[in-house]
Amino acid sequence: MKRVIDLRVPGAAELRPARFYLPYGKVRGVVLFLHGGGFVHCGLNSHHGICCRLARASGAAVLSFDYSLAPERKFPAAVEDVWAAFNWLAAEAWRWGGSVAVAGDSAGGTLAAVLCQKVRQVHRNGANPSLPAPVMQALYYPATLGREETPSREKFAQGYFLTKAMMEWYGSQYAASEDDLLNPDFAPALQKDLSGLPPAWIVTAECDPLRDEGALYARRLTQAGNMVSYTCARGALHGFLLFYPMMRKARRVLRQSGHALRTAFRA
Repeated sequence: MKRVIDLRVPGAAELRPARFYLPYGKVRGVVLFLHGGGFVHCGLNSHHGICCRLARASGAAVLSFDYSLAPERKFPAAVEDVWAAFNWLAAEAWRWGGSVAVAGDSAGGTLAAVLCQKVRQVHRNGANPSLPAPVMQALYYPATLGREETPSREKFAQGYFLTKAMMEWYGSQYAASEDDLLNPDFAPALQKDLSGLPPAWIVTAECDPLRDEGALYARRLTQAGNMVSYTCARGALHGFLLFYPMMRKARRVLRQSGHALRTAFRA
């Protein structure tokens, strides 16, 4: 990286920690990256290497944002924080050509998908027509459903790193009520209208309880007329990108998604 800067940017109620990655070369576009961790843990340090590689492969600046975590701050606190951060970043995007993209893994992928839906709604309402829509959403093994069961949740319920019991615990920490599980801001695949959303680059892990809901979201986006690139990483477990120093497959996924971002920013 040419520069890595720790800073604080607006969240919903306060300035939140963030980390800015500037790669070498001509920088075009900026990516808001949202880390995974079940809405409960992880942060800027856990995903530092991923952001470095994503910035280098995309040729874009990357802002990693530390949103509020549960259980101290329950739903929709994380959504409100990333919405505030996106609006701030969009206002600063002129520094890198004006284009913005969003990316995230696991819970961060959920939040990135929700952000795209919220931007679309703002445009449809005419509330802020100058707010740029993301040129791309890169979603790495996102959670997109609430209480709905899927075959992969049962098949990989235990013994594959992320267990069904862990998922239920994360949900109980994040959700403030049972009704939250039915809210598209909690589970973006429950959004009835998925038309008019940014191009999506989605990857799931084959041996992951979340696999089917990531695939479902990709199908529903495609059926709604959006551009979607979907891949299932064979033999991979949930969270495999974090093991990129040891996994060639993880490095390849980061490189491929970075190249897709590079193409989107130059379109």
